[in-house]
Amino acid sequence: MRKSFFALVLFLFVGFGASAQKVEFEEYKLDNGLHVILHQENAAPVVTVGVMYQIGAKDEVEGRTGFAHFFEHLLFEGTENIERGKWFDIVSANGGSNNANTTQDRTYYYETFPSNKLEIGLWMESERMLHPIIEQVGVDTQNEVVKEEKRQRIDNAPYGKIIYRTGVDNHLFKKHPYGRSVIGSMDDLNAAQLEEFIDFNQQYYNPNNAVLVVAGDIDVEQTKSLINDYFGPIPNNAEPNIREDIVEPAITETRYATEYDANIQIPAYIFSYITPKSVDRDAYVLDYISSILTGGNSSRMYKRMVDQDKVALQVLAFNQANQDYGTYTMGALIKGEPDWDALKATMDDEIKKLQTELISDKEYQKLQNQFETNYVEANSSVQGIASSLATYYMLQGDANRINKQLDIYRTITKEDIKRVANEYLKPNQRVEIKYLAGSGPEEDSKQ
Repeated sequence: MRKSFFALVLFLFVGFGASAQKVEFEEYKLDNGLHVILHQENAAPVVTVGVMYQIGAKDEVEGRTGFAHFFEHLLFEGTENIERGKWFDIVSANGGSNNANTTQDRTYYYETFPSNKLEIGLWMESERMLHPIIEQVGVDTQNEVVKEEKRQRIDNAPYGKIIYRTGVDNHLFKKHPYGRSVIGSMDDLNAAQLEEFIDFNQQYYNPNNAVLVVAGDIDVEQTKSLINDYFGPIPNNAEPNIREDIVEPAITETRYATEYDANIQIPAYIFSYITPKSVDRDAYVLDYISSILTGGNSSRMYKRMVDQDKVALQVLAFNQANQDYGTYTMGALIKGEPDWDALKATMDDEIKKLQTELISDKEYQKLQNQFETNYVEANSSVQGIASSLATYYMLQGDANRINKQLDIYRTITKEDIKRVANEYLKPNQRVEIKYLAGSGPEEDSKQ
């Protein structure tokens, strides 16, 4: 992930007040298939230009993993009109900031500028789409950057295999490519030829595989004219990508695994489940469940395992709903000598309470307040709104879900929480992972 932060941070948080407000936007499509979303917000002189491509780790072929994430780095190298290594200099010189990120489902690039620099942002992203220079020197340079990122974030980072899910999703998904890590294999990247990187760009970095979002202090008609000038002439190098619907067989018997981490001294015990995809209403219910069980110091598991029983130093929670499937991972960093059976029994007991008892009125109101606050914070900047609009359009098929999300949370009932806990958090539908200190072999081990 590339980061560059400049003086514009002060402008990023364009407040919406104490309660959620509707996000107004306009969307249309260019003749070349590029979907465009415009959000006008003139409260501060700042604008975000973002382009999201429907290419993520799940789209890679076996033996060439890591390409999607690699391109997140490679396409900052330069273009026919942006000298190699000068991308960030141009952004900085114009008072802007920029970043990019890759997930299993998509890759997203964006710049945030003072609004009088909108044209520079559009030019730069059109350059990335139309004129990238993909050459061996750039591939070699970014190969080293990605290796260093992997070392810092996963190989040498405490609990990196849990945080970045390289030691979790591989045990959950045996058929679907979500079982592969986003950062991919260094061996695969080393083995790839330059022509393969060029082909990858031509296949996925096309207008008909992207959405452009412009959000902030804009004049809509002027912005449309600029978009037409910069993006309208860009041709498609490939037909729209047709993705295979890969079905992951349901887990019907508890799986056991052991992962080792040489960077830790405190072991962890993990439960992980396959859950509904992001468009499914039950995915929202699981957000509530995650908050109840493991969402911070006021969660049930924290109070029980850390404060009361003192068998854990901290609880863990990673709830993620992706385009095809979601995952919910919960667990605890263990205090003292591990009593695996007792830890498992305690975690199961808290799950069982959700499955058999309705939560209290106080807990329910707290959830409602918490998720409204989260929604407001997520959409409190034009940068956040741009990302949300792109994500909802590309991964959920409806940009207006940005205005429906909070309503969905508000309709969730106590009975929904009980039902969903019973449906998805069954012992025979999960992976249980002992996460141990050391550098031992990484392999499944039956208890």
